[in-house]
Amino acid sequence: MSTVERLSLAAIGASAVLLALLERILPYTKDQTFFREGFFDDFALYTIAQNYALSIVIFSIVIARLDAIGDFSRLHLLAHWPLWLQVSVFVVTHDFYIYWMHRWQHRNRFMWRLHEAHHSPTSVDWLSGSRSHCVEILINQTVEFAPIVLLGASPDVIPLKGAISAVWGMYIHSNLNVHTGRLQWVINGPEMHRWHHAMGKGMRSNFATKLAVWDWMFGTAYLPSDQRAKDYGVRTWFPKHYVSQTLYAFRPFHRAARPASVMAPNLALDSDTASAGDI
Repeated sequence: MSTVERLSLAAIGASAVLLALLERILPYTKDQTFFREGFFDDFALYTIAQNYALSIVIFSIVIARLDAIGDFSRLHLLAHWPLWLQVSVFVVTHDFYIYWMHRWQHRNRFMWRLHEAHHSPTSVDWLSGSRSHCVEILINQTVEFAPIVLLGASPDVIPLKGAISAVWGMYIHSNLNVHTGRLQWVINGPEMHRWHHAMGKGMRSNFATKLAVWDWMFGTAYLPSDQRAKDYGVRTWFPKHYVSQTLYAFRPFHRAARPASVMAPNLALDSDTASAGDI
């Protein structure tokens, strides 16, 4: 393990401890417990087991085979760029992709099935953001890391980019009562993202991860100053444990019966779509 990899892991671990402590000191939801429902699954199964297994699949199988097709990484197209610039470019471009991917997941019934698990925690905290379906992670992290490898960027970009994503993900989901003012117009934080996890109008908004500017730019920002976010989770029943949550995404769609006179093209055809269309 390289020095950069060790430092990146240390940064992730230290950030997790710091955010967990700050949640005890400056909580947004004051009665939220540390060992809330689903804590074990989110920590042991999603964060550790699933991420470890998927990292092997993504890097050793998917990206390795993509690179073997054209041996793109040997060109080292970005290797001469300064490291900070390489990291910055991949952070911004991937964040732009995630914004649009995230919007699609909330508007397409098939993609919502993969994203539903991420919205299922009824308590939002530093750890809850790790709950994401394995297929969703497989897609998004392949898109995140494949260009880094295929464009021949520095090997240090991967652990640095991974650490930024992990720390930022913990931060925006943290149960912190923070107020960053105008900075929230550019840098995303829990102020906006907690509304995305609250059932109601906010769930159809605030799709950005790192840069809130995407939401303000494309008209999906929601940040009321006179209300408090609450009632997190999904409206329909959802399994409580990892294996059943993973399998639940592949349940069949049920066609909803409706009079022929009200049928129209491009409308939802099953009752499950309401969970995506209403969010």
